[in-house]
Amino acid sequence: MKKTVILPVVLWALANPLAATIPPTGQIHAGWAITSITPKQPVALAGQFYKRISQKVESPCMATVLALETRTGDQSLEQAIMVSCDLVFVADSLQPRLRKMLAGRLPGFDLKKLFLNATHTHSGPVTHAMDWYTVNDAGVMKPASYVDFMLQKIAAAIEQAWKNRAPGGVGWGLGHAVVGSNRRMVYRSPQGQPPFGGGTAAMYGRNNIPAFLSMEGSEDTGIEMLFFWNDKNELTGCVLNIACPSQVRESARYVSSDFWGKVRKEMAKRHGASVFVLPWCGAAGDQSPHVQYRKGVEARMRKLRGDLAADVVIAQRIMNAVDTALLAVKKDIRNEVPFGHHVETLQLPKRMVTRPEKEWAQARVESLLAKPEGKRTSSEESHLRWNQHVLNRYREQQTNPKFAMELHVLRLGDVAVATNPFELFLDFGLRMKTRSLAPQTFVVQLACSTGWYLPTVKAAAGGGYSAIIQSCIVGPEGGDVLVNRTVELINAMWTK
Repeated sequence: MKKTVILPVVLWALANPLAATIPPTGQIHAGWAITSITPKQPVALAGQFYKRISQKVESPCMATVLALETRTGDQSLEQAIMVSCDLVFVADSLQPRLRKMLAGRLPGFDLKKLFLNATHTHSGPVTHAMDWYTVNDAGVMKPASYVDFMLQKIAAAIEQAWKNRAPGGVGWGLGHAVVGSNRRMVYRSPQGQPPFGGGTAAMYGRNNIPAFLSMEGSEDTGIEMLFFWNDKNELTGCVLNIACPSQVRESARYVSSDFWGKVRKEMAKRHGASVFVLPWCGAAGDQSPHVQYRKGVEARMRKLRGDLAADVVIAQRIMNAVDTALLAVKKDIRNEVPFGHHVETLQLPKRMVTRPEKEWAQARVESLLAKPEGKRTSSEESHLRWNQHVLNRYREQQTNPKFAMELHVLRLGDVAVATNPFELFLDFGLRMKTRSLAPQTFVVQLACSTGWYLPTVKAAAGGGYSAIIQSCIVGPEGGDVLVNRTVELINAMWTK
């Protein structure tokens, strides 16, 4: 009788080695560092189809580092180093180069347990120009030189954070603030022409016309929070996970860390300059900090409050939520917690380019190539390369049908953290959170590399920018694989 009950369980556990991976409990050690990744020279700014050159620095782009380790006595049990960068995305080459630079410089640290993420500011330096812009302007720092500068600064900050780690405590909580709005509008009938039109949905589409029906997807006001204290119970920093990219100032011609720069200033004002903020952008491929309705009323209220900029208002909302949560969370500081960190390469099915999609992209490429290179605008150059990428994928998709992504899943106390490289539509993140056995789940998008947008079934059917083939390497089917594997790995850390 005993064999018939236990043997299937044992066999299943052997076939699924993560089925019994509740991590060990140890004393939490944390180390912080922050560095400016803003150069003195002008740079090309990432985030739009047209080239912009910075004319000043409105607020510096930063890289914030948190090094974590659990220990029992002199034995290290688990570790992680997380680096949040004020960039539009993490270019594919950045994380591998950084790991090579750090080889031998972090005694006792496993470099595969390092990951970068981007806050998605649209006013940060370009790190990979070839896909979008030609940056050869006089006096402007070239993207390759900028990347060298940036990685050197980040590597030094990582070394500092790793050396700074010290015993302390951790706590987790939840707050609420209105930051993101769903930016995809749904209509009764197709609007406009391809590629941005021709479907029944549009990013930033008009909603003051009779054809408008609704916002396409969900919104999330929650702010997932992690707080850290030193051994004197003094607050050292916090991780804030918000389902919204930081792109209030997305068309600016200056360097800006957007609302996260204002959050850092407000944190320093309220809690002291030594308290760190590490931003994580949650699943937010269809979210925006730009309000989609009541725009006039919002503008009036900012003016009545003193002509406050929208990102300043957002920062105040975030910090009000932080302070409210902190009052409760500091009653439950944990010095010893379970800590696990799993890293793997996940293969996702690519979104296949159809023949009509290929033919449309081909026609657009030929039309743009008919214009002499020196006569094309930076926007036309970007669209040329954007559509050429579709043609390249069409040729290669049968022999290379998978997209490889690095996936990190962590457990820290009652908190699960899961990364992905996409501008992941919010509903995928909500599916992870609702199916997770963790009491609280953080989803970190734009991490490790570049995955472009990952839309839902509804969005792909509706079309429009962010959901068409030019915007997506991986489609809804790949999103399902990502959700299922992420949930499986999280739940393995809570299941005996």
